Amino acid sequence: MPELRRDLITQKWIITGMRSKEKFLESLNPFQKKTTNGCFFCEKNEKNTLPEIYAIRKPGTQPDTPGWQVRVVPSKAAAFKIEGDIGKEGHGIYDLMNNIGAHELIVETPQHVKNICDLPIEQIVLVLKVYQIRLRDLDNDDRLRYGLIFKNQRPKSPYRIGHSHSQFAALPLTPKILKEELTSSREYFAYKERCLFCDIIRQEQRDVKRIIEENADYISFVPFATKFPFELFILPKKHNADYCAENESSLKNLAQILKASLGKISVALNDPPLNYVLHTIPYMRKKQGYWETIHNDFHWHIEVYPQMTETMGFESGSGFHIQPLLPEICAEILRDAK
Repeated sequence: MPELRRDLITQKWIITGMRSKEKFLESLNPFQKKTTNGCFFCEKNEKNTLPEIYAIRKPGTQPDTPGWQVRVVPSKAAAFKIEGDIGKEGHGIYDLMNNIGAHELIVETPQHVKNICDLPIEQIVLVLKVYQIRLRDLDNDDRLRYGLIFKNQRPKSPYRIGHSHSQFAALPLTPKILKEELTSSREYFAYKERCLFCDIIRQEQRDVKRIIEENADYISFVPFATKFPFELFILPKKHNADYCAENESSLKNLAQILKASLGKISVALNDPPLNYVLHTIPYMRKKQGYWETIHNDFHWHIEVYPQMTETMGFESGSGFHIQPLLPEICAEILRDAK
């Protein structure tokens, strides 16, 4: 069975054992077909997925039938399972636990559209609402500690699903990268009594040259020190630690800036594969001991990573990232894309 194992050196948790040896070796066959019935995310193919968990539907339509606008289903290749106990235990000097959690697919449109930036703003608003609904729903499970929204858009593998969808993982622990962001934000706030992300927004507005898009509620920019070429951050300009607290009127502006930013990446960079992640506050459990200032010092945001380069030995071995273009040049290229 899959399980979570802790790396003692990096203190990261590793998900392992998701596939059997036979299924893994079978996946290496380049001639293997993954589906024979067309795209199982498209409308009228509802029976080809696992039963839906949630959907925004037209009145009078039934689950797992046509008539939906956004649909949520369990992942068939789920990294986490909802049933059971966390079961933390030691194995000699090592720690492991059961892979308790949820792994869901958020199908963003009934039509076979590959990129979310090709959807109308009204449809993207529905997707952003569903993000909030799923995050809130799994917050009710006390075993879970963090909800992560992420997208793998048009992955390089030709066997991946070419239909716009996001994924949601509810985890039994807070990921290490999030803990680092939370700690950095707390330390900055303790020293300056200001939100780190709010200060970054003010600096970007002063410098101007790294901004890609801006509207009344949100800003999109290439960070000052990027890990990858054309990396983008999208943040609310008004301080807010919790994505689920964004109201419906502001989500329309979020949909607009997300569509515009991803559209510029698509046009300027010949529609590359990309990932994005949504970082918001953890589920606030009493036993976790999160600090009282978290709503003041953290700031939810979306990070966008076009897949323009590969991680090489130097990056893997040192932790340094080599960015071939200055962030200001990346921003200029994207800003000029129509």
